Amino acid sequence: MLAEIITIGDEILIGQIVDTNSAWMAKELNLIGVSVKQITSVSDDEQHILSALADAEKRADIILITGGLGPTKDDITKKTLAKYFGMGFRRDEGALDMVASIFKKFNRPLLDINIQQADVPDGCEVIVNRNGTAPCMWFEQNDRIFISMPGVPYEMMYLMDDEILPRIKSRFKLPSIVHKTILTVNIGESFLAKEIEEIEDSLPPHIKLAYLPKLGQVRLRLSAKGDDENALKTEVEIYAKQIIVKVEKFVVIDEDIPLEKAILNMMKERKLTLSTAESCTGGYIAHLITQHPGCSSVYRGGAVAYAYELKESILGVKESTLTTFGAVSEETIVEMAEGALNHFKTDYAIAVSGIAGPDGGTEDKPVGTVWIAISSKNKTVAKVFTFSNKRLQNIERSAASALTMLLNLLKEEELNK
Repeated sequence: MLAEIITIGDEILIGQIVDTNSAWMAKELNLIGVSVKQITSVSDDEQHILSALADAEKRADIILITGGLGPTKDDITKKTLAKYFGMGFRRDEGALDMVASIFKKFNRPLLDINIQQADVPDGCEVIVNRNGTAPCMWFEQNDRIFISMPGVPYEMMYLMDDEILPRIKSRFKLPSIVHKTILTVNIGESFLAKEIEEIEDSLPPHIKLAYLPKLGQVRLRLSAKGDDENALKTEVEIYAKQIIVKVEKFVVIDEDIPLEKAILNMMKERKLTLSTAESCTGGYIAHLITQHPGCSSVYRGGAVAYAYELKESILGVKESTLTTFGAVSEETIVEMAEGALNHFKTDYAIAVSGIAGPDGGTEDKPVGTVWIAISSKNKTVAKVFTFSNKRLQNIERSAASALTMLLNLLKEEELNK
């Protein structure tokens, strides 16, 4: 069973918003055994949308469409779908009742433009959107299913969870798709591929191995497709264990979770605490950590200290250290890490200070120079990195490098117990 996703809206194509809908839908479809053949973003242009629909119909069994269903004139999806299927319009009473109830709830007048939200192509099945005014529309033609949903993410997600996915599962006999992810660090993609080459070559045709590199990390994903889910899980586990044994020293965890979550889990299990002292990353490391529920059992807090005065008053960095060596130096970063450890009374601390750019560099400390230190009660490790002149990339790379250094120290001290 193949699906295609079409997102509609100029705002996506000019980079004003990021298309998170497609990634979420693709993941959810995959979980029920539907493979996404292609994802396409198109402009608010009738001919462009018509061409995308015609092309998708040739490739996929299910076409999911999001966007362009608002009340304003630039939202043309509904009219274009009616033209594509050769349909007129009808007013759907269920959709109208939902629109009216939403406006009544917020004590707002119901305008003609809002009432028209309930006008739908007369050959579609309406699935009531309980979280917005734009209805979801289900079309069937030439053994293909077309589903048009609003582009607002939370509206689309509720419709997918409550209506669309259950209907697809009940309508079709779908294969099982099983994934197993192994997170590795401290090894490049090509070196990793060389290490597990024999295992990869031995995989049967129904099991695929994908390499997903990201800033010093590589996720390995084994994917199997077939009819017997339990048999697939057993088979995938066998190959996963072979890979883990082969590259054990580089493996963080055999779950599909990000590095910071794996570290949080590890520290929680060992009853360890963490604090942060950030300068050039501006709290980004703290953000990565605190986006995960339950992080408070490990993460005590931290400081974003750009100014010299804050490095001194909050983290205890000596004035003489800053004056002599500067904020971006081994001496300062060590005092930042140890200051965070002591002031926040944690078992481990991360400290980052650098020149994120695009300006501020010098001949001996060019843009992209970043010092990172990890401190524990037994040891402090510091390292300098030279990244690029791209500010956001430098922030992300600094955070990834800091987390990797923390992981390495955690592993080292666990072995030395």
